[in-house]
Amino acid sequence: MRVRAATAADRAWIAALLESFGWDVVALRGELFRALDHPMLVAESDGGPEGLLTYILRDGECEILTLEALRQWAGVGSALVAAVRALAEKQGCRRLHVVTTNDNVDALRFYQRRGLRLATLRAGAVVESRRRLKPTIPEVGEHGIPIRDEIELEITLGTD
Repeated sequence: MRVRAATAADRAWIAALLESFGWDVVALRGELFRALDHPMLVAESDGGPEGLLTYILRDGECEILTLEALRQWAGVGSALVAAVRALAEKQGCRRLHVVTTNDNVDALRFYQRRGLRLATLRAGAVVESRRRLKPTIPEVGEHGIPIRDEIELEITLGTD
């Protein structure tokens, strides 16, 4: 598995992937973010693209905006998180963080296993985003859990 920065040649398949998951526009912390407007990392094997991570670098922090592994349980997500962490550390970032929703138990498990810790609960944030910013956010997640809250996970960088 190789991870590299996305190029202009990747743009079409990335746009299609993000749109298929409804992540072309991401609502979090009361703001809308267009994922294609931010830096991206691509995981690939000899068979082609395996995953995508978009991120935001700002104010000495790195935030994972979207993460999608095309093959689950194959190390794709782990490789992408390791790569963005290394990139953030090289840029001198103090913190790597991600926001997910209360229903996303797979993401909560995934990120905690990679060293991120629960940091912030924004109760009702998704309800408000659905009302004000992005009405297409589903009301119920895959496991039948109502989608209401944002949960932020983080890891402090540069303390080794």
